[in-house]
Amino acid sequence: MAIRLIDIANELGLSVVTVSKVLRNHPDIGAETRKRVLRRMRELNYQPNLAARSLVSGRTWTFGIVVPDLLHPFFAEVSKSISAIARKQGYSLLISSSDEDPDLEAEEIKQLLARRVDVIIVASAQTSADRFRLIEEQKTPYILIDRRFKDLDANFVGVDDEAVGRLATSHLIEQGCRSVAHIRGPEVSTAMGRFNGYKQALQSHGLPVLPSHIVSLGASGDHRGVKGGYAAAMKLLAVKPRPDGIFCFNDPTALGVMRAILDAGLRIPEDVAVIGSGNLSYSDFLRVPLSSVDQGSASIGKSAADLALSLAQGKVKSKPKIELISPRVVVRASSQRIPAPAD
Repeated sequence: MAIRLIDIANELGLSVVTVSKVLRNHPDIGAETRKRVLRRMRELNYQPNLAARSLVSGRTWTFGIVVPDLLHPFFAEVSKSISAIARKQGYSLLISSSDEDPDLEAEEIKQLLARRVDVIIVASAQTSADRFRLIEEQKTPYILIDRRFKDLDANFVGVDDEAVGRLATSHLIEQGCRSVAHIRGPEVSTAMGRFNGYKQALQSHGLPVLPSHIVSLGASGDHRGVKGGYAAAMKLLAVKPRPDGIFCFNDPTALGVMRAILDAGLRIPEDVAVIGSGNLSYSDFLRVPLSSVDQGSASIGKSAADLALSLAQGKVKSKPKIELISPRVVVRASSQRIPAPAD
């Protein structure tokens, strides 16, 4: 027979409530009692009855997350951070990908709603907020991450994307670039915010915004950004006068851009400086280490997880929370034309 919670409680001379609190990592339980209970659970290979637990608590102890691209390191890092924090509090994380397809995203959200997850977390591929009304009708708490909608009053955790664009573009200008191009992403808030920041930085430095120096990748998914970045860079390199700096809306795009520049026999950053966004973990190990704007992916994940826990436990009663992570420029060889000052 399967070991029950009451069996462990009786064996240790504790109440079922005490053993249950150990399972939920409740702060009321002392360290020694917690150690005894957990040790006996391991010895008996105790597996909690999640169905019974859900009936009692009214919760499924699961969060669901839908991201546009599981292959993109940014979304992988965010999901990893959310999962690590949720796991410590007894929650599981169901992860799915929309592959930048709004219809597939809507279907994945329906599946999560059918599973009665406690909170849904979404980095949306939608161009409007209409489909989020379904989640609201089901009264399931949800959090938008990375991407948001102007006409939707919802919980949001992400980076200040206009600040990303301003920081990246200003950095290239400060390194001596006077003809800075931009490769845009799809029509979602991240790409649009970074594009606005790019224009703001040019204007604040008295430089023109040239249509010939702006290339859009359209609806290309993030993991296809390398190929798209290569093609976009080839267009920019054919422009007269040629750009001397390129700000890419994300790092995969920047990888394709750098390959195109090197294939054209040009030098990075002497001929064309490059900066991306996302600060991929392998940026230091590239042939030319990539400068990037760090979006704080781990911080976004932590903030989203903390907010999800509060929502699941009914602690958030006020208006939706907006949490913006401050970006920072990480300077590497791909953009550093001017040597850093000595310490």
